[in-house]
Amino acid sequence: MNVIIDKLVMYFQYPFVINALIVGVLIALCSSMLGVTLVLKRYSFIGDGLSHVAFGAMAVAAVMGFTDDMPVILLVTTAFAVLLLRTGQNAKIKGDAAIAMISVGALAIGYLLMNVFSTSANVSGDVCTTLFGSTSILTLTKMQVWMCGVLSAVVIGVFFLFYHKIFAITFDENFARAVGTPVGTYNLLLAVLIAVIIVLAMNLVGSLLISALVIFPALSAMRVFNSFRSVIICSAVFSVVCAFLGMLLSILAGTPVGATVVIIDMLAFGLFYGIGVLKNGGR
Repeated sequence: MNVIIDKLVMYFQYPFVINALIVGVLIALCSSMLGVTLVLKRYSFIGDGLSHVAFGAMAVAAVMGFTDDMPVILLVTTAFAVLLLRTGQNAKIKGDAAIAMISVGALAIGYLLMNVFSTSANVSGDVCTTLFGSTSILTLTKMQVWMCGVLSAVVIGVFFLFYHKIFAITFDENFARAVGTPVGTYNLLLAVLIAVIIVLAMNLVGSLLISALVIFPALSAMRVFNSFRSVIICSAVFSVVCAFLGMLLSILAGTPVGATVVIIDMLAFGLFYGIGVLKNGGR
């Protein structure tokens, strides 16, 4: 135990470790709050679809030689979030089908571009680290940390500012529309917010694992609590603690950051599932 504590103390002396933990916790907090709404609206896989779009946008930015690809990825992912919402509302193309079309297409385009135009000698390695996360979370620049902090603050602020409207469209869109709430506008707002979180989370868990940050905290909280507010709070605490523990374990054990965080989420979900069973009398 003393060896682990000494190791942690040593790592905490490095600013890049502190920056990584701050960014990881902020991403986990934002994704968990939005995840509750997405899960309740049965639209949780929008995160998966947009993560593939972000992968394709990253490939395009790399081919075009952008040194800072985050603004490009953010712009493209947000645009596709709007397109995905509009397409999903089309009676001829349901939401799940729209997500499948856009995500698979973006993934294919991104992989093709990285193979055809990439100047890297290790294309397979670049693709793998992008899809499953890499150590880039530990090499964030001060500007990237500040950008993540500002965007996370915006997401959290917007969520709490429009909390009651989000609550209304989450449980009953028809009633919300009947009382004059612009449901389309708030759905669009949610799509843009989740697009921002997807772009920020790519450095933490990679494109293919982002959905875990959205789904596991929400489902775990729902096993124990029933009210929307309680689920939001529990989901946020769950996600932050799991992300923090996962990143610490990754640093100490030298394991992939994204996969480690997701494994911690899965173990914690198993714990909450058991608590839920006991609370409901074995049901």
